[in-house]
Amino acid sequence: MRRLGRAAGRAATRPVTGLAAMTVLALTASGCVTVHGELEVVPSATKSEAEQALTDFTEAYNKADKANDPALDAGRVTGALGAINQAGLKSRSVTSPQGNAQHKPLELADASFTIPKKAGWPRWFVADTDSNRDTDGGAGDNRWLLVFVRNGADQLWEVAYLTILAPGDIPKFKTDKDGWAEAAAPDSAALSVAPKNLSEEYSSYLHSGKPEHFAAGAHTSLWRDERRKLANRLGLSTQYVDQPLDSGDFAPLGLTTEDGGALVFFATRFYDRQTAAQGYRPKVSPDVKALMTGEVKSTITKEWVSNQAVRVEPAGADADQVTILARLQGVTSAAGS
Repeated sequence: MRRLGRAAGRAATRPVTGLAAMTVLALTASGCVTVHGELEVVPSATKSEAEQALTDFTEAYNKADKANDPALDAGRVTGALGAINQAGLKSRSVTSPQGNAQHKPLELADASFTIPKKAGWPRWFVADTDSNRDTDGGAGDNRWLLVFVRNGADQLWEVAYLTILAPGDIPKFKTDKDGWAEAAAPDSAALSVAPKNLSEEYSSYLHSGKPEHFAAGAHTSLWRDERRKLANRLGLSTQYVDQPLDSGDFAPLGLTTEDGGALVFFATRFYDRQTAAQGYRPKVSPDVKALMTGEVKSTITKEWVSNQAVRVEPAGADADQVTILARLQGVTSAAGS
């Protein structure tokens, strides 16, 4: 990882929310982006641009979180994080319309940036930060990785993925002599699983247990076990439907690691449908009810968006080709019937 400098002080930020601001960047001949450089392989951002994007995100997130107003950070989040964040704020705007009485500004400090060189749009980079959401204050605190994406020179940097990892789970990234990282191609044959296939294959795995190249763990085998236990409880049955979510701002993004593998961020969508026995109704929490259409008579169907960070082994690995390191998910809509 190329450490491009620490944020001055502790930037006020908070983790699952959005952004809003517009900045037209001056493009210089020596900068990372050229006006007609869509086909040129260049760094996706400058150090100062990455630092400013993190600051802008943090400010917008905190304003939205304090006011419970999704409009205040809608321009600074997109993709999986955007869907989760905006739905959460929408829900809280109904349950707590006067604002967030428990608001504590998010602070993201000790920031370093991994910036890949690539051609064309979107351009993107990863900010590795220390959040004040960890309470022990020690060196072993989790790190918050935010994936910033921009689809054009006249657009804002938006956060598409948020992942929270232990420092030891963050791999060493492959960099060139100048410290720029290498993006993993969506269709890469150098990896045991191409990034573009991860969303579809993970959705298939959760449904059927195949393909079998996902390593056992909390987000794979244990989650399937949990679903089986919840499928048929006394008076309540639960069904799951998993779907890939891999186009536009939900497309997977990956960084090549020193060992020839990659750290990849990708998204999925799933539904859980709870049906109560005759004479009963499924319980609906206030935050889900705020996002619900229809009336719960016997069934509630919740739509979730989930973002995953995974370690993908190099091509040729014969087992545990994909290890899911972290998963962040949230309800984005609900329907009663």
